[in-house]
Amino acid sequence: MKILTGNDLKTGDVIWWTGSDWSRHVEDAVDVGDNYEAILQREEATRKVNSSYAINAEATEDGPRPAHIKDRVRALGPTVRPDLTLKPADPEAGNWVI
Repeated sequence: MKILTGNDLKTGDVIWWTGSDWSRHVEDAVDVGDNYEAILQREEATRKVNSSYAINAEATEDGPRPAHIKDRVRALGPTVRPDLTLKPADPEAGNWVI
C-alpha cells in the first residue's frame, strides 16, 4: 500500500492524506495506490502541504504502518522523553565536547 505524508504549510506538523484532506494521525491515512503523483501535485498546488511524498506502508488492525523506520518515527511525532536526550558534555553518554 502507498500512503502520502508531508508537512502542514502553516504549522510544519507531519500530516497524512485521508482521501479528502490531511490529518495529523497516520491511522487516518488511506491507500492511494498508483494515483499518488496526481494527488501530490494537486495538494501542493493548494498550498496546504509542503514537501509531500508517497511512502510504502502495510495495512494493520490499527491502521497503516509505514514500512520504513524513519517514517514510523515521523508518525509518532516529536519526542520529549528526557531519557532520549543526550547532553553535549555528558561523559556517560559517550558524547565528549572538545
